[in-house]
Amino acid sequence: MNLYNIIFTGSEQALEAARGLLNQAIESNGREHTVSFPDTAYSLPCIYAATGKKMNCLGDLEGALEIVESLINKTHLLEHALNSGLATALAAEVIEAIKYATSDAPYSEPCTGHITDPIIRSLGVPLVTGDIPGVAVVLGECPDAETASKIIKDYQAKGLLTFLVGKVIDQVIEAGIKMGLELRVIPLGYDVTSVIHVVSVAVRAALIFGNLTPGDLPGLLEYTSKRVPAFVNAFGPLSELVISAGAGAIALGFPVITDQTVLEVPMNLLTQKDYDKFVATSLEARGIKIKITDIPIPVSFAAAFEGERIRKNDMFAEFGGNKTEAWELVIKRELSEVEDHKISVIGPNIDEVESNGVVRLPLAIIVNIAGKSMQEDFEPVLERRLHYFLNYIEGVMHVGQRDMSWIRISKDAYEKGFRLEHIGEVLYAKMRDEFESVVDKCEITIVTDEQKVSELKSQAITRYDARDERLASLVDESVEEFYSCNLCQSFAPAHVCVVTPERLGLCGAVSWLDAKATKELDPTGPCQPIVKGECLDDRLGKWQSVDNTVSEISQGAVENVTLYSILEDPMTSCGCFECICGIMPEANGFIIVNREFSQITPVGMTFGELASMTGGGVQTPGFMGHGRHFISSKKFAYAEGGPERIVWMPKELKDYVADKLNATVKEMTGIENFVDMICDETIASDSEGVLAFLEEKGHPALSMEYLM
Repeated sequence: MNLYNIIFTGSEQALEAARGLLNQAIESNGREHTVSFPDTAYSLPCIYAATGKKMNCLGDLEGALEIVESLINKTHLLEHALNSGLATALAAEVIEAIKYATSDAPYSEPCTGHITDPIIRSLGVPLVTGDIPGVAVVLGECPDAETASKIIKDYQAKGLLTFLVGKVIDQVIEAGIKMGLELRVIPLGYDVTSVIHVVSVAVRAALIFGNLTPGDLPGLLEYTSKRVPAFVNAFGPLSELVISAGAGAIALGFPVITDQTVLEVPMNLLTQKDYDKFVATSLEARGIKIKITDIPIPVSFAAAFEGERIRKNDMFAEFGGNKTEAWELVIKRELSEVEDHKISVIGPNIDEVESNGVVRLPLAIIVNIAGKSMQEDFEPVLERRLHYFLNYIEGVMHVGQRDMSWIRISKDAYEKGFRLEHIGEVLYAKMRDEFESVVDKCEITIVTDEQKVSELKSQAITRYDARDERLASLVDESVEEFYSCNLCQSFAPAHVCVVTPERLGLCGAVSWLDAKATKELDPTGPCQPIVKGECLDDRLGKWQSVDNTVSEISQGAVENVTLYSILEDPMTSCGCFECICGIMPEANGFIIVNREFSQITPVGMTFGELASMTGGGVQTPGFMGHGRHFISSKKFAYAEGGPERIVWMPKELKDYVADKLNATVKEMTGIENFVDMICDETIASDSEGVLAFLEEKGHPALSMEYLM
């Protein structure tokens, strides 16, 4: 049987399997039985993106299968073979949707199945920054667990996000590889159809970030092909269904690399029988280039380990965490004051302490930086990167910053030879690599001597306080330049962030100082200065220079932006925002919801549903994506009266911003403990309940000028 016939056969198998399951489901539950995946605003995402039609009940799926059938054309043309592959994908989504509609727990450990919208949004920043350089889909069964382990660990070490489907999951478990989203190794499911959940991730990236019009199939295929760096590894005997699913992957622009003998399609379908070359062949086929920093440490180092958590039973050593003092500091020095690549450990190392249990020591990490272009303003920018650099070490966990840092080292890392000087090697290598334009010399001092840590801490606190005073003086009016940030344009072509001292990037990752440092580090990079010039409207926050910049970078997609208004020309969103605010007319204020909150808000929509209206670079007056820290800014909704317009937030978010928001509102209005006037889901989430609470508390929004 030739390749075309195999693809067509696989598509027909998928269609018949879906049709049989659907008939059974309708017979048992009725045509009106609800069908959906959890925590997504896009109904059945693949079908919705391809056809523009939302599937709400089992009866709707009958129409979906008619579309699947129409895509299967047995003419021996490449276009028809790829369409048949897409048919297989849509049939797989129907099958998976039926699982979720007819079972309370369609997936169980270790498999995850469907990936929610908030998780996809959280992946936006690492994807565009290159911390996640690509997405690998590993399907089938490797020759043995050792081969599977080698390939998966290689992807993990290179920072890729790796999804597993089939028996390879058991092989990875056998090899002892830890799995989970936090480690970027995600077991989807054992059935071939579960691969649709990673296809859904790619498709929703187009909907969330790319402002794709549902039903625009050519636009969808162009987006996934050009902007989603994914590929498929298919191991073991290839069934007709797997081959047909592979054709669907190729249609989306994802090359398939297999260890089986197939009729090759250059850069789309490749055979690689040498497992030592499998990873390199895959990356080359998708055009993914990995930047490797060679660091002399005895454990792996990659962004994939950022989410690793070291539990008590796995812990060898601990610093901070309210058990000991622990702090970290980056200091700008003169060139003559720094000895490059000098790493000093003052006090006992972790193998020099007698302990019957966990080794606990005080810790100070001091990074002295010298460079002709280094500025004191860059100290906190570089210092925040310590968190990421330390978390990229396999077997090391870092939480917090400044004098609230908390570090754990695992038993496994210790047994492999990891010691404190290796922290210095990592920080030296990454400072020189990532900040090469401002770092000419770097010297690391690690202190565990209790008296010395305590003595030096006062100097660190003095520097922290000086920075805070400097930051407090940085307001929009005090600077001559704002910064544009188009980092996310690889996913959201129409979106441009404007970063000011009082408004950080909506992803929460780029402050004004970060943008300033980024411009210094990469003069032609994603952050460019906007000379403010004359302000056209200080209430709205409107500058002609900002409009000109946004229009130019978005290629005319957005022409006017205000920085202080939610109702009039609000700033656009890419899709990876931490929070979204929306107008609640009956309360005369705004609700704010963070992406971790999955329940219905008082405006009758979930975070995902609200976010679906604002991503991809569109302006939606009354709704706007933003970062958590913008909530306590004096410029939040400034044109509409300021942060005192906030009437509802999830409790977790409310507690997170409470201190700073209370201080801001007190300074602006004199109101004490304003956060106590904000409703949350533990009080009410329905309109009537929220209003009753606001009236009881005398919330200022109720007596302010009417928003609409």
